[in-house]
Amino acid sequence: MTVAAVTKATRTSKGAAKAVAAAVIKKTVTTTTAESSRYIKDIGFDKLATHLVSNSPTASGSQTQAVSEALLETLEEDTMEESWRKALSPEFKKPYFIKLKKYLASETKSHTVYPALGNVYSWSRYTPLDKVKVVILGQDPYHDVGQAHGLAFSVLEPTKPPPSLKNIYKQLESDISGFKAPKSGDLSAVAELGVLWLNSSLTVRAHSAGSHAKQGWETFTAEALRAVLKRKNSEQEGVVFMAWGLPAQKTLAKLSVDKKKHLVLESAHPSPLSARRGFMGNEHFKKANEWLVEKYGEGAGIDWTVLCSKK
Repeated sequence: MTVAAVTKATRTSKGAAKAVAAAVIKKTVTTTTAESSRYIKDIGFDKLATHLVSNSPTASGSQTQAVSEALLETLEEDTMEESWRKALSPEFKKPYFIKLKKYLASETKSHTVYPALGNVYSWSRYTPLDKVKVVILGQDPYHDVGQAHGLAFSVLEPTKPPPSLKNIYKQLESDISGFKAPKSGDLSAVAELGVLWLNSSLTVRAHSAGSHAKQGWETFTAEALRAVLKRKNSEQEGVVFMAWGLPAQKTLAKLSVDKKKHLVLESAHPSPLSARRGFMGNEHFKKANEWLVEKYGEGAGIDWTVLCSKK
């Protein structure tokens, strides 16, 4: 699907723009071409919509916004992994979620929003619902260029690991034999092994930490956590929850997690401001693997050393 085709569609009707927008999103999450990588990694909501119509000398602001709204309208259908989409689909029609989507559409009119559109739900694609073994709660995405890609604490190359992630690596070195901190900050390799890196807020305005808090994402991600708690057909229904910092701990407290079925590990946040007050030395990664092996048998733990292959 070319930019020219998208531009042509925006001149016809909202329905056509919606159809083409869906095709573009699907391309960004299923291919690795240079063009699609540019969409999925580097372009925020508003920048993507603008880029799609930029080659048209007759493109108007309303056309740009129409594409942006079309992209948002099909976001869950086109980018959320099937098992998560099935579990969370009742939320899509609730007033708070409809209001949230309208808020995002409004935000994109005048601000850059991270992560890039194709990555808002990337956590669901890396870690399908029935594969979750460990849940690590974050707050909101990184808000600078080239950082957020949908997994809490994770950044794509060539961005270097931020301070909080460096402290996570230090604790992994202490807990896991053979682990050596990689230069890459991309955590997708362990996400594919069952580690759900989930922020409580899934989007943020560029250069404005916490800017999309209390707009509805917290309600939605709480439902994602409830979906994990309600799993019935998974071979491993019990999971490990790591709650670092007071906000994450408050989120878990509201869910009334059954601690006989699940392991809940709490400590200070890995931020340099608090890491020395309880995060460093918490042995969470060691305790998580010990619990998983004890509960499900040898080989059930997370092989955190897969991150070390990323130089």
